[in-house]
Amino acid sequence: MTNLANRVLYQERLKEALGASQLTNKRVGVLCIDLDLFKNVNDSFGHPMGDRLLKQVADRLRSQLRGNSLAARLGGDEFAVILGADVSPNEISDFAARLIKGLSAPYEIDGIEMVIGASIGIALLPGDGATSEELMRNTDMALYRAKEDGRGVHRFFEREMDRQAQKRRELELDLRRAFVNAEFELHYQPLVDVAANRISGFESLLRWRHPEKGMISPAEFIPVAEDIGLITPIGEWVLREACNEAVKWPPEVKVAVNLSPVQFRSRNLVQVVISALANSGLLPKRLELEITESVFSGGDEGQSRNLASAARAWRYHLYGRFRHRLFEPELFAQLPLRQNQDRSFLRERPRQALRLRRHRARDRGVGA
Repeated sequence: MTNLANRVLYQERLKEALGASQLTNKRVGVLCIDLDLFKNVNDSFGHPMGDRLLKQVADRLRSQLRGNSLAARLGGDEFAVILGADVSPNEISDFAARLIKGLSAPYEIDGIEMVIGASIGIALLPGDGATSEELMRNTDMALYRAKEDGRGVHRFFEREMDRQAQKRRELELDLRRAFVNAEFELHYQPLVDVAANRISGFESLLRWRHPEKGMISPAEFIPVAEDIGLITPIGEWVLREACNEAVKWPPEVKVAVNLSPVQFRSRNLVQVVISALANSGLLPKRLELEITESVFSGGDEGQSRNLASAARAWRYHLYGRFRHRLFEPELFAQLPLRQNQDRSFLRERPRQALRLRRHRARDRGVGA
């Protein structure tokens, strides 16, 4: 489709470049390129339009090459380049910057302007890999760093990236084992009703006690759990465990459970909550579910419907917990909440109201 080399030819040329570099000690640059925001084009205009855009990307990519350099499409919106000439790191960096600029300029198809971007990971020969497979893995790690650093940039592979990648893989395996081996536990933080001078409830906080490393910070393992798809089953366990514990408390004491954005978007959230309440015997009014503004700030109608369904299913207590930007009360005004909705929070002095609630606001995802 793009008239670029495919993955098979790219791997063959990469092996040739690796062998030549080892013999002559000449430097070769290997670049892995990923298009930013390309998925939005497919979602908005369909795959046929996306394919036409990929052809234009390939044309721009080909126009940047000189000499015996090779451009390839590895699949989807991922491309690669082998710079065949003996090049310095500065020359490779300049080439990557020009490539990002060229690929990020607006495209026009059938009168429609489209804007995407590009992120690039770079590995160098010799030095950044003894095999073609290792080279491709290292360019992928550099690409991942470029995306982490905000996209639209290029990053060179560093050995520290490999160490971090190995640490990440180890954490993923440990997390999966932790879930199977029941290594998670809940701690409870008291919530104080200042006006009544009493404890009104407890917030459940997820903790992981690793058998060898001790307590692992939620800030470290929750993002990984979200990435590998474990956050939903972990969150469901938290909900069940918190309800089972809270039913043993005095009847006026409530329990608060944090929902991660991923968990909130789950289609069976309402059923999971109702099941946890029914199996534990906890009254719905004693359960508070906490979510962050990011759950619905994008204006997703499906998420609003999910919240509406939850509100009808049980007495829903909602707290906005924010860190990075001011609360937008209009978002709450559009939600169909009943009974426990604080309308003064929406109409008057929203910033002052926010500060009162911020004492509990740490934006921790699932009870972090």
